[in-house]
Amino acid sequence: MKVIHADQAAGMGIHYHYYSLDYMIEAQKRAGYTAMELFCAAPHVQMTSEGIADRHELVKKLTESGQRIICVTPDNCMGPWQYAAKGKETIEQCRRYFRSALELAADLNCTKVACHSGWGLSDESVEEAWKRSVDFMSWYAQEAEKLGITLVCESLRPEETNLVNTLEKLRRYLKETDSKAIRPMIDTCAMAVAGETMEEWFKAFGNEIMHMHFVDGTPYGHLAWGDGNRRLDEYMDAIGRYGYTGALTQEITDGRYYTMPDAADLQSFRALSRYMM
Repeated sequence: MKVIHADQAAGMGIHYHYYSLDYMIEAQKRAGYTAMELFCAAPHVQMTSEGIADRHELVKKLTESGQRIICVTPDNCMGPWQYAAKGKETIEQCRRYFRSALELAADLNCTKVACHSGWGLSDESVEEAWKRSVDFMSWYAQEAEKLGITLVCESLRPEETNLVNTLEKLRRYLKETDSKAIRPMIDTCAMAVAGETMEEWFKAFGNEIMHMHFVDGTPYGHLAWGDGNRRLDEYMDAIGRYGYTGALTQEITDGRYYTMPDAADLQSFRALSRYMM
């Protein structure tokens, strides 16, 4: 079953936490990747609400790397930066932070920036946090549209958010944000944890799906292909039947890969290569 092209497979750098950007770029080239989703976190990208450190040098290095940057993903899960932030000054800092991600994508001629709903505090009303998130995302979409960028929005696991953690909640969220600059993306981990299938996602969104975080799992975890129990054949069958042509980013995050991240990238690329035309 040959249903994808080699340039749809994209590397990502989270599991290169203890390696330089230069090392990561060359390792992913050796594995076979020609595309990269840029994860904006140290040690590869130092981004805060004040801007991006060594921005000119970063853009030059990535532009000359030979790798296509197909999506920019600001760090938005572990740090203070999130889309349902609370408090006037905090929201303003988050706006500056996420605006930097859009500007970096524009500098790199990259048309996609990944996002999600953020999360509400456990001791506050979900409805209040939901409204904050929708308001923030509506602003973010306007800023993205000015730069010709599409926000690709994923669901998360319930452990990560009490807001958008299912397909149906993402459908409602996109309806309320009501912007052509936001499109759905699939995260196979969140999808599997929710008990959903790729078939259901394609039936719900069709060709609106513009991006994927495409990894193995048990169903938890963001693992290299072959280290979990997800049915890669079934995923690829759905991708082929629905004509998905977007990126399949290897968002590998598990700490087991931190010592040999290049081996994980090679393992996943070889698994995907069986389906390449």
